[in-house]
Amino acid sequence: MKRTETVELTNLCMVCSGEKVLVLERKKRDWPGLTFPGGHVEPGESFTDAVIREVREETGLTVSAPRLCGVKDWCEDGVRYVVLLYRADRFTGEVQSSEEGEVRWEPLSALPSLRLSLDMDKLLRVFCEDDLSEFFYRQDGASWLTELK
Repeated sequence: MKRTETVELTNLCMVCSGEKVLVLERKKRDWPGLTFPGGHVEPGESFTDAVIREVREETGLTVSAPRLCGVKDWCEDGVRYVVLLYRADRFTGEVQSSEEGEVRWEPLSALPSLRLSLDMDKLLRVFCEDDLSEFFYRQDGASWLTELK
């Protein structure tokens, strides 16, 4: 049995300020809707440094002490994709949009009624519920099933 696999690492960060969270309205057509800031982990970069860099690039904020709260993962075409999910409530700077999209504060409670990116409604549970730590996609023929663990 092969014990290694190709992995692509990315992150998302739910930045909180009281009852509000910072959302990103993505411009790219491949994954439209509201999501949280994040992106790729560069080779040789620590996971924490990557999420701090991505939040700064996409929002203008510098988060400190982001906390890992879960993962989203799936396997496709021989590659495992892993999205590290972080929460942060300490930050400095001023919010500014980027080429990734418009950023703004929204009440966390309002998110389910907004136009969210694919499966963000389910993914929010991993960010918010302490008894969940994984959002897993499993391929079943031509369909994808989601599992919260």
